[in-house]
Amino acid sequence: MDLGLKGKNAIVTGGSLGIGSAIAVGFADEGSNVAINYRRHDTEAKKVVAEIEKLGCKGLAVKADVASYDDAQNMVQRVVEEFGSLDIMICNAGINWDGVIWKMTEEQWDTVINVNLKGYFNYNKAAALVFKDQKGGKIGNISSINGMRGKFAQTNYAASKGGEIAMSKSLARELGKFNVNVNVVAPGMVMTEMAHAIPPEFLTKAMDETAVGRFATPEECADVVVFLCSDRARHITGEVIKVDGGQYM
Repeated sequence: MDLGLKGKNAIVTGGSLGIGSAIAVGFADEGSNVAINYRRHDTEAKKVVAEIEKLGCKGLAVKADVASYDDAQNMVQRVVEEFGSLDIMICNAGINWDGVIWKMTEEQWDTVINVNLKGYFNYNKAAALVFKDQKGGKIGNISSINGMRGKFAQTNYAASKGGEIAMSKSLARELGKFNVNVNVVAPGMVMTEMAHAIPPEFLTKAMDETAVGRFATPEECADVVVFLCSDRARHITGEVIKVDGGQYM
């Protein structure tokens, strides 16, 4: 099935690892050129770019802090200059720093909100300026089911992920008349590098919540993201699609 993504140009934040790297390669597999943002994982970012180029597409890795407004503007400008245009913006970079609220520090709150929510604002706005002028584009924001249901010891993370959803719905209303689709993918537990650091008892509890008895792979999340940015999904906007195996129903 042709998704109409050949020759499109995409940005994926947090594209060096996990879901982000799977999304980047997923777009390249459909013929899209992809620029990834990363902050620390230089080696991994180079590997992702190599995979993109192996698929016959242009790849670019940009070291940038998603919490920096200027870094976001500069990255979008660089991609437009090097690729010729920008068609797709995927915000995926995120962190967690858990703790019950009576023990949570101001630094814990601010750090998670600045990366997970302000970071999405930074890149969504930078893309919106381009998409509005060119009368077209796709924005995909990676949230979490915990932004919909809350989670013990994750007030900062859940607030940031819930904020991403609310922001995306507002952007879908603002940008619809410019032929821009804005959608959210909300994974449950996904077997990424972050998940491997979770204590086994918490993984078991999360597994028990699922209807299918397993966790998602990064590629399963990527498949949904790629579809939502394709011609096949041009009449879908403002939606939140859970990829959680029935973990939150």
